[in-house]
Amino acid sequence: QVQFVESGGGLVQPGGSLRLSCGASLSIFRQYGMGWYRQAPGKQRDLVARITAGGSRNYADSVMGRFTISRDNAKNTVYLQMNSLKPEDTAVYYCNIYPPYNEYWGQGTQVTVSS
Repeated sequence: QVQFVESGGGLVQPGGSLRLSCGASLSIFRQYGMGWYRQAPGKQRDLVARITAGGSRNYADSVMGRFTISRDNAKNTVYLQMNSLKPEDTAVYYCNIYPPYNEYWGQGTQVTVSS
């Protein structure tokens, strides 16, 4: 059974930074594109950033230039470095393969940006 375990969220002031981590039990992790997604209260879950198996990256317009996705295939881990955080970045953040597979959603990690 595949599991993704997200960590690194928390409460941060506007302008601050956080680094999210996602560990995967997927034995063939390196073969998959991975994505970070987020869901704010009352809104749908949206893609924030994705990274292909080859390392190419894409970002949502709202986070371009502020967030950086990376992966460490040796550790089966994908990261999301978030800088210059804004209150509108407040959400539960999830990782999954890209495109996402519904059976793989984990618990997510809460990010709250507030003064």
